Amino acid sequence: VTVVTVTATDECGRTETCTVTITTEDNVAPEAVCQNATVQLDANGDGSITAMDVDGGSTDACGVASITATPTTFDCSDVGANTVVLTITDVNGNSNSCNATVTVEDNIPPVITLCQGNPVDFNGQEQFLSEDYIDFNATDNCGIASITYDPEYIYCDQLGETVPVTVTVTDVNGNSS
Repeated sequence: VTVVTVTATDECGRTETCTVTITTEDNVAPEAVCQNATVQLDANGDGSITAMDVDGGSTDACGVASITATPTTFDCSDVGANTVVLTITDVNGNSNSCNATVTVEDNIPPVITLCQGNPVDFNGQEQFLSEDYIDFNATDNCGIASITYDPEYIYCDQLGETVPVTVTVTDVNGNSS
């Protein structure tokens, strides 16, 4: 609120004054400017951003009081594109929002430990390889999709031989070890 004194003077030099009360209001919302971001999940399958990660230079003539984003935490179920709402609030309570796209990525391959073979018992000409014949432990931050063996079968003519087998573990996001 500002009080202003107004003075009027006529051609003869007579003056009259009065006071006027002027109330200044800020009814203009801030300019919300979004930018897209990418977040990598960690070994626990978690990732996060801050509001500043998706703020592309938001402004307000009277000053920005707060910048918030929702959501800011992500997990394996969020892999891919996610909409994040950025909200800018100015010092006078006006607010504006925009949407940013946060791409969540899982680039961590599965971890395989204790990979060793066991003797194979034959019931015919060939034996399909499975976890029964190869000891290993596989873990992944987002989950295992498949386990393959190369070769998949051991044959009778390989009796007595040590056959190298490659175990490949692929997670739900296409990473493999």
